[in-house]
Amino acid sequence: MTASAPAAHLAELNIATLLHPLDDPRIAPFVDLLDPVNASADGAPGFVWRLVEEGADDATALRPAGEDVIVNLSVWETREALWDFTYRSGHLEVMRRRREWFERHVKAHMVLWWVPAGHLPTVGEALERLADLQAHGPSPRAFTFASSYTAAEAAPHLRTGDAAAV
Repeated sequence: MTASAPAAHLAELNIATLLHPLDDPRIAPFVDLLDPVNASADGAPGFVWRLVEEGADDATALRPAGEDVIVNLSVWETREALWDFTYRSGHLEVMRRRREWFERHVKAHMVLWWVPAGHLPTVGEALERLADLQAHGPSPRAFTFASSYTAAEAAPHLRTGDAAAV
């Protein structure tokens, strides 16, 4: 009898470097889209969790990656659920307009990785996965939509706080 893989969810982090402060009128269209896009995510099939600042509706005030860098960290039941939200919802409008509000990234700015179901990743864990992707390229431990891995392929890396595994 073959042991089944542990239940896993897909975590994602993306970072964006603001062209202007959030209170600048040039960023207002982005800020205006935050609530509807976040509400859409919260109600999307397969959505599990997203990072928000305590007492706030989003995480835009959290700046763990730099003063002008905003982070988005979320967990989804499946890759397909995240894909559908990202590319088949109102979120797509934000992506299409991102050059109005954010610098073009030279290095990877988005990373996906599998976590044990029920685990909520920390920002530190997420930034470490992004650094792994930037330094070593896609692997079952840190990947992108274009170079994704299944939860079964990532099973050896499902331990939380797994900074040493490569």
